[in-house]
Amino acid sequence: MTPGGIATVRRAESSTGGNLFSGALELGLSTRSSAINDVARLFAGLDASHPHHQQQMQALWQSHEGSRGQRVRSWASSNIRDLQGHRALFYPFSGPDYLFAHDLFPHAETYILCGLEPAEPLPDLQTLSPGEISAGLDNLRTALSSIMQAGYFVTVDMRRDLQASRFRGVLPILLAFLARTGATVDSVDIMRIDGAGNAVLAGASRGSAPGLMIRYRSGFGGMKRLFYFRQDLSNSGTRPGGPFLTFVAKQGYPPALVKSASYLMHGDSFSTIRNYLVRSTSGLVQDPSGVPWRTLANSGLSLSLYGNYQSTISIFSQQQPDLRAAYQSGSYSVQPVDFGFGYLYYPDRTSIIVARRR
Repeated sequence: MTPGGIATVRRAESSTGGNLFSGALELGLSTRSSAINDVARLFAGLDASHPHHQQQMQALWQSHEGSRGQRVRSWASSNIRDLQGHRALFYPFSGPDYLFAHDLFPHAETYILCGLEPAEPLPDLQTLSPGEISAGLDNLRTALSSIMQAGYFVTVDMRRDLQASRFRGVLPILLAFLARTGATVDSVDIMRIDGAGNAVLAGASRGSAPGLMIRYRSGFGGMKRLFYFRQDLSNSGTRPGGPFLTFVAKQGYPPALVKSASYLMHGDSFSTIRNYLVRSTSGLVQDPSGVPWRTLANSGLSLSLYGNYQSTISIFSQQQPDLRAAYQSGSYSVQPVDFGFGYLYYPDRTSIIVARRR
């Protein structure tokens, strides 16, 4: 085993001469980087072979960069540089949102994302008709549009959009974000977490995979890893000291990012992951939908507030008058932000909470 409990993955070509998309994608084999990276660039709209998709993706990207991307990176560089220095990032409730993980923690070498969205195989593009490819790209673009414009995924809509085409599950979104943020994708493998909390190769799969590991090179040439696991984070699916949280801890007790988490940790059925974030991470960057303020205020952590919390959006009932009072108390040196974050996507109403160990 290599450090951090990650099984060594050897490069190998498939039995079809390295064609990544022969039949169903057999992700258990490390795939040839030229093939997978070409597909990532296609999904990202960086391939001129589909000019309509290229133009629309460029417009979405410019919208994200103009309203959030550049501002998020500038804020993070100024305010969480210490947390950026860690080699890994844990992003629970993320779904396939590598975009904000990268913008906030661009220097991490390992990203751990998880959600309930499936990681499904990709078809062989050579077997698809032009109409099927165009329809797949259209649905992928629709799935991406909410996070690149509003700043978060609408989970139900994303699942519907992705399942409506041949490009299903989280992998197309992850590949698109990687290519758009300047990465060169090297390989994709199916992974699972064993009983000891090690990520190991799971072998080929023609259905939904338990997890993925994407190896890629950043714009500076360094090799990185992106893990995505289909993981139920409720108490019935994640237990203290269990395999999943043991795997996370083996990456050096990384800082965590929580955004647009549906206020799940405000209830007792998600106490395990809530307690882990408060007690076992090196720091936490979140919006108000993550760990409730009442828990953070009594945690003994050093807390910093940014933005201007007023209330949550109308589809949620978890108002936090104690958080609003904390903003108004004068006990915290509240700093402004000039971008929306999570559900509170208007800059003048957004809220970011940063927690650190003293």
